[in-house]
Amino acid sequence: ATFALRAAARTPLIRFLGKRSVPKSVDHTPRPHPASPTGALPDSFAAYRIKAQQHGPLGHASFSSGVGGQSGASLGPIRPQSGEFFDRVELPQRFHRLPWTAAEIEAIETG
Repeated sequence: ATFALRAAARTPLIRFLGKRSVPKSVDHTPRPHPASPTGALPDSFAAYRIKAQQHGPLGHASFSSGVGGQSGASLGPIRPQSGEFFDRVELPQRFHRLPWTAAEIEAIETG
C-alpha cells in the first residue's frame, strides 16, 4: 500500500513551461534555406537539375576535360616508387601479420 502512495506522489523531473498549444494555422509555403547562397528558390526541380548538372560530373567542367582522353594501357605499367609497397606481403618479414594462436581463435569463437 505504501508503494502505491509513493508512486502516486512521484513528480517528473521535467518541468514544462505553460500549457501545450497547437497553432491554428501553419504556413507551409516553400522558403529558401537560411544558409542558401542565393536566398532564392529554384523555378522547379527540373530546372534545378539542369543547372546543377552543368557543374557536376556529367557536365563539361574544366577539371574533367583530361579524364578518359587516353586508355589506361597507354599510360604505362603501374609500379610503386622506391620505398612504397602495394601489399603487406611485399614488406619485410617483421611487418607480416602474425598467425593466430589456438587461444586467440578460441577466445574469438566463444565471444
